Amino acid sequence: MQKSNFLNSNESLIVRISFVILFLICVTPFVGSALALFLGIGFALFFKNPFEQQSATLSKWLLKISVVGLGFNVDVMQVIEVSRSSLVLTIVSITAIIGLGEILSQLFKLSRNTGTLISFGTAICGGSAIAAMAPVIKAKQDEIAVALAIVFSLNAIGLLIFPWLGHYFELTESQFALWSALAIHDTSSVVGAAAAYGPVALAMATTIKLTRAMWIVPYTALAGVFWRSEERASIPLFIIGFLMAAAINTLLPEFEAIWHTCYVIGKELLVGTLFLIGAGISKQVLKQCGWQPFAMATVLWIIVSSILLLLIFDGFIK
Repeated sequence: MQKSNFLNSNESLIVRISFVILFLICVTPFVGSALALFLGIGFALFFKNPFEQQSATLSKWLLKISVVGLGFNVDVMQVIEVSRSSLVLTIVSITAIIGLGEILSQLFKLSRNTGTLISFGTAICGGSAIAAMAPVIKAKQDEIAVALAIVFSLNAIGLLIFPWLGHYFELTESQFALWSALAIHDTSSVVGAAAAYGPVALAMATTIKLTRAMWIVPYTALAGVFWRSEERASIPLFIIGFLMAAAINTLLPEFEAIWHTCYVIGKELLVGTLFLIGAGISKQVLKQCGWQPFAMATVLWIIVSSILLLLIFDGFIK
């Protein structure tokens, strides 16, 4: 009995050490975004994440820090221009996606809250949007968990297939940045996919996605009116941090070497974050989703991605 416990203890220690080593390798320049995510998913499915709670918390903080770091490679005037030029597109696309999601929710017979969370996460920025909307519509814990699990699963797929699809359709970096920022749910996967596609795509996609994320506030406020809720969302602090970093980079170009170092650190931390996010997609999470919510989210995502790609090809969206 003691020998069995000793062996189990040793195996557990090896798994923990291996997890930490893999994470540390992922924050080096030798591992790319897609590989880091794949390593995280593979580790979770074969060995189980030994630090589930800790890595979930750490991934949230690292994502925020890495996004702020990426801001040091962005011109703040570009952020302003993107916000101004995409105002109508943003309002129309977010509203249309939420409306389509509502129709699909009824077709797939989902609860109103689950359908709303998935639609909102698809329309704006994945997990952040879901977390902001959940208290406003008084979503239950299991509804939140299902929506997050589905979004993170589709994020993993998007990070892996979008760069390949972009090259297959011969998209320019600007076109890919626009498509990935509008069609991939979460900020982490948008940045990861864009980073794999090229530096121009990375800077542009990050700017577009975070500009879009600011619309969490007005749309949750609107939802609060319909649900008669007193809860209100605020702009996530990491978006403000991103804008401040972009402003510092623009206003103090004489310190370019320092800002570039901050950007590189942010980029590498993002890769480590993707490993932790991948490690959070366990067998239990996938089983909890069920086929109906996952099917609804997948159909919604395919329709949205296809229409956006066609509009970008036709030059309707620039």
